[in-house]
Amino acid sequence: MSATAVEPAEDLAARVDALYEFEREPVTEDRLESARHFAAVFAGEHVAGTEFVIGAVFVTWGVGAADLLWGLLVGNLLAVLSWTLICAPIAVDTRLTLYWYLRRIAGPGVTAVYNVLNAVLFCVLAGTMITVSASAIRIPFGIPSQTNWYPEDLRFILVVAGVGAVVVTVAILGFRRLAQFSEICVPWIFVMFFAGATAMLPTLAAGTPGVETLGGGGDFWTLGNLWTIAEETIWVADPDSEVGFWHVVSFAWICNLAFHVGLSDMAVLRYAPRASYGLLTACGMYLGHFLAWICAGAMGAAAAILLRTPLVELDAGEVAYQSLGFSGALAVIIAGWATSNPTLYRAGLALQAVTPGWPRWLVTLIAGALTTAIACFPFVFGYLLSFVGLFGLLLMPVGAVVFVEHWVLPRLGMRRYWATDRGAWVNWPALVCWAGSVAIALAVWWRGGVHLFFLAAPVWLAVAVSYVALARLAGAARETAGAPDGSPEEPPPSPPAAAKLAETKAAEEEARRPISVRVAGWVALATLLAAIALPVWAAAGSVEETDRTLVFQRWLAWVSVLHLASLTYWVLGPKHNPAEEDERGSQAIGGSP
Repeated sequence: MSATAVEPAEDLAARVDALYEFEREPVTEDRLESARHFAAVFAGEHVAGTEFVIGAVFVTWGVGAADLLWGLLVGNLLAVLSWTLICAPIAVDTRLTLYWYLRRIAGPGVTAVYNVLNAVLFCVLAGTMITVSASAIRIPFGIPSQTNWYPEDLRFILVVAGVGAVVVTVAILGFRRLAQFSEICVPWIFVMFFAGATAMLPTLAAGTPGVETLGGGGDFWTLGNLWTIAEETIWVADPDSEVGFWHVVSFAWICNLAFHVGLSDMAVLRYAPRASYGLLTACGMYLGHFLAWICAGAMGAAAAILLRTPLVELDAGEVAYQSLGFSGALAVIIAGWATSNPTLYRAGLALQAVTPGWPRWLVTLIAGALTTAIACFPFVFGYLLSFVGLFGLLLMPVGAVVFVEHWVLPRLGMRRYWATDRGAWVNWPALVCWAGSVAIALAVWWRGGVHLFFLAAPVWLAVAVSYVALARLAGAARETAGAPDGSPEEPPPSPPAAAKLAETKAAEEEARRPISVRVAGWVALATLLAAIALPVWAAAGSVEETDRTLVFQRWLAWVSVLHLASLTYWVLGPKHNPAEEDERGSQAIGGSP
């Protein structure tokens, strides 16, 4: 092989290796990110293709409208507070990922087990997002809906492979590219959820609630559990469901349990200038896990009515396509990407902590291959909520151990890092608390009849109390609390200017944008407003006006493409004015100071 053939490959490898993400050391102050980036990442991650699935599940469960609205308001507030008061302070204090900080607390043995389990679960979660995206791409190829736990068409596997390649590429590029991807897609995705629900109002209004209302109460949300259209009865809700307010509150809180109370989002929030940036998770919770779930539920019910098909037999792609046409399919694809990208990014960081000799890009590539293989099995449409609950329950106890070690032990006169400072390979109290709490919780769930959603808070408290007791018995209080040399153990102070420096980055970049980029921004805003107005116009008609629906979907498709193209240029376009640079160059050549 010639030298010229080798050089491009070596250059590519060098460029990928340069994508350093502080995998094993604290993030430096000059790399902190602005609030805009965090708002984009959290919003993008929590307005996913799976929101179409979860919103539809609430409908099939027969949840009442009041229970749903108030339950989501309270549950999402608990989630935001968990990020802000539990996860963000530790992330900002240490500037480390959980995967590396846990090694300092629990030792290499516990860390290896946790990180491998964490990475596998994140790969499964990211795989569900890829599956949802593929459910939309399958539509133009005539691939049937995949609602079993296994694939039923080889072409679906090929579609999943293509979607997975995009997700892996973005995850490898790192935090900044994840944020930019979300900045481009998130505003439009939110509008698509609103547009789908609004445009389907005539369809929902056309149905007649069934006389027999089993469960849910027969209000707007449950649609009376069954509807009659053209003298045909269509079952919508589960007649045996007993899901109510507290189930919704608990699920809204625990669906991201591993991220906030479980501290996995230290990987993201370590870039935050201050802990209050945890409040920006509200962009994801109330626009994604509130607005999007409600809108997706309405779209799912309408799709079931239009197709005369039980909602449980429809995948996310079909639901969105029935409501929005081409734009709906595109929304599902991009929403799945927006969530699977940062999820796979975390999986790569988790594996990086147990493969210290491998670069992050290689580890992420391997995790991406596993994720894509998992995505070929579309169990997501039937088992997503149970998986999300188990995901949080398995990982959350480790977050409780880290929280206690970081904040509680020093205040009780005990020492941080007491186990690893002795050279212990395994922090046995941490391992016992983790394994024991999970075993007991699973037994209570399977044998005791306690709903999975209600186990998280008692388990966290039990782990926190038991870890304090076991750590004291193991000798955490026998030495003076502090650093190994006896000096006070305090994190290095953060320069007061660090937050201001991070927050002014975006403003400086915006000021340097050329006129073409600014025009693209205005076009993006105008087309987004048009995308909001179009479904309102469509909703003003009736369900019999098929032409109006087709016109709405056609125009929405053109507006969406123009919006995404212009916003992409606004986010990724040049950040300087070429004319100004030429003028500066001329002055420099002429000897101007």
